Amino acid sequence: MSKKLSEMTLEELWQLFPIFLSEHDESWNTWYDEEYQRISAFLTGNNARISHMGSTAIEHIWAKPIIDILVEIPLENAICKVKDLIVQNGYICMAEGEQDISFNRGYTENGFAEKVYHLHLRHWGNNDELYFRDYLNDNLMIAKEYETLKLSLWKLYEHNRDGYTNAKHEFVSKYTQKAKEKYKDRYM
Repeated sequence: MSKKLSEMTLEELWQLFPIFLSEHDESWNTWYDEEYQRISAFLTGNNARISHMGSTAIEHIWAKPIIDILVEIPLENAICKVKDLIVQNGYICMAEGEQDISFNRGYTENGFAEKVYHLHLRHWGNNDELYFRDYLNDNLMIAKEYETLKLSLWKLYEHNRDGYTNAKHEFVSKYTQKAKEKYKDRYM
C-alpha cells in the first residue's frame, strides 16, 4: 500500500515527481485553455485575472510538461475565500506564504497524471512571471539561452526542485527586470 502524498517527506515527493523536460508541445496551450475555462467557472464573481505562465507558455522551448497558472485577485478579495474555492475544485494546497498560495493538480500517489497543473494565487500586481514570459516570447535567442540553462540543470537537479529553481534565479531575475523596463505597467 502506498503512502498518501500528505504523508510523504519532501525527498520522497521529489523522487516520485522528478523534474523532466520535453520539447515544446502545442497541446499545452489547449490544456491551459481547458483549465482556464474550468477555473473561470468556479471563480465567477471574484474579478480574477487568470494567466498562463511558466515555460509551457514560452513558445519553442523545452519545458516541464506542467501548466503553470497565475490567478490574481483584487486586494479587497479575501484570499482565504478564494483558496477554499480552489481546493473545493480539485487542487491541493502545497505552500502558503503571505503573498502567494501554491496549489497542484495532477499529482497522484503513483506519480504524475496525464495533465498536471501548478496554480499560484496572488493579489493583483504580483505577476513578474508574466513579464518574463512576454520577454522570452518576444526574444527567441534569449528564450533559447533559457532553454539551454534549463537543459544543463535538468539531470543535476532532477530530484531537487528547490535547487533547480534557485539555479535559474539569476537568469530569471535579469530578464524579468529587462522586461519590466520594456513593458512598464503592462500588467498593473
